[in-house]
Amino acid sequence: MAPPPPSPSMAPPGPIHSAPGLPDTCALLQPPAAAAAASMSGPAAETPSAIQICRIMRPDDANVAGNVHGGTILKMIEEAGAIISTRHCNSQNGERCVAALARVERTDFLSPMCIGEVAHVSAGITYTSKHSVEVQVNVLSENILTGTKKLTNKATLWYVPLSLKNVDKVLEVPPVVYSRQEQEEEGRKRYEAQKLERMETKWRNGDIVQPVLNPEPNTVSYSQSSLIHLVGPSDCTLHGFVHGGVTMKLMDEVAGIVAARHCKTNIVTASVDAINFHDKIRKGCVITISGRMTFTSNKSMEIEVLVDADPVVDNSQKRYRAASAFFTYVSLSQEGKPLPVPQLVPETEDEKKRFEEGKGRYLQMKAKRQGQVEPQP
Repeated sequence: MAPPPPSPSMAPPGPIHSAPGLPDTCALLQPPAAAAAASMSGPAAETPSAIQICRIMRPDDANVAGNVHGGTILKMIEEAGAIISTRHCNSQNGERCVAALARVERTDFLSPMCIGEVAHVSAGITYTSKHSVEVQVNVLSENILTGTKKLTNKATLWYVPLSLKNVDKVLEVPPVVYSRQEQEEEGRKRYEAQKLERMETKWRNGDIVQPVLNPEPNTVSYSQSSLIHLVGPSDCTLHGFVHGGVTMKLMDEVAGIVAARHCKTNIVTASVDAINFHDKIRKGCVITISGRMTFTSNKSMEIEVLVDADPVVDNSQKRYRAASAFFTYVSLSQEGKPLPVPQLVPETEDEKKRFEEGKGRYLQMKAKRQGQVEPQP
């Protein structure tokens, strides 16, 4: 019997371009296992082909230096994942449903994207469990003047199907037939790993960010920031829940403010640790997105972002933690070169503890990149 799935953030498909399959000229856009996923067939379910979303980056997508916001890219990634997972979950006769975002694995921003470039976002289903769908997404940037394309992002997202009749009811996912047994085994390992990591984040759900008067420079309190947002219809699905991509975009904005306050330079998103959606956010809620610096290395900053929802029109429910994640930023010069980061000065015991935890995450990821340890599935 499968364990109960997470309470997700609703994220059904929106009116964006997709195609039934990728042409040969777009082979580079396929996620790592898209070809394998496309070959899954059989009586159990016909897996949808990989889809592609393309959009030119506009000035309102970027910061003052012309670099596209990480949140804009995250929102596009989530839209692509929502489309293909919702299609798959409705591929068999049965109760209609919408795929809701439950978790985004670590996402690295490999190359900056600029105004005027075209973002190519491709998504493919790579694994299904009883109640969840794994989607892998690749993002390329294209300079339409030169035709040059660069890989900017790789991401893995997990969705669960929620009934349209009762959005609190999680339905079963149509199974897929794998062309090789190893594909299913590898997917199951990834599923178990993310489930365990998601459960480990719940201990932080009571943590809050407290304001401090007259903080000193380079301290946690000096750069910490919060954004209060009333959830309106444009933020939500037709069923009254916030799109996961909207939440991620707001989280990136707050993290960017924290990083800019700390460095007072141009900053860009370098990576996002796993984003966990602990509960749905309903239309009419007031959400508070809080960010605080947790760790600095010589050239990077880790910012913890917490999303709390306050259902002000529903007295039966109290304020709750809706999502959480760690964002990593780097500081850039006017020429786009990395700059040294002012070192964080933790003051309280809790801040010192978070600093050491952040240092541990930094060293672990650095070791993975250098090939000193095997990456987790």
